[in-house]
Amino acid sequence: MAKAIHSMIRVLDEARSVSFYERAFGLRIADRLDFPTFTLIYLRNGEADFEVELTVNKGRTEPYALGDGYGHIAFCVDDLDAERARFEGLGLSPRPIVDFKSDGELLARFFFVEDPDGYKIEVLQKHGRYR
Repeated sequence: MAKAIHSMIRVLDEARSVSFYERAFGLRIADRLDFPTFTLIYLRNGEADFEVELTVNKGRTEPYALGDGYGHIAFCVDDLDAERARFEGLGLSPRPIVDFKSDGELLARFFFVEDPDGYKIEVLQKHGRYR
């Protein structure tokens, strides 16, 4: 059986990105591999083994074009309202909370935030299939 282990994104500024993911989601550096032309930084927290892999290509000065193919990565939390307020307090500019329903039944509550490179991140209330 296959196991999902990480999602990789390219970032421009290592310190700025590591700070964002630590402040927003409590992710800390689990490993850092430095190579002559790039650096890989693996981030995780105690909630899961799944990691976010940041790739920093050395010498790059232009922001990455995200194109129209990237969707988002998602995190679930116990108290969505408190997390959104915390994000606001950190100056992370979360979008409004959305109650996503089908036939009057709540499927999910969530908000989106963008990291320093413009990657969209969905923050979901633990509920239903999102645990």
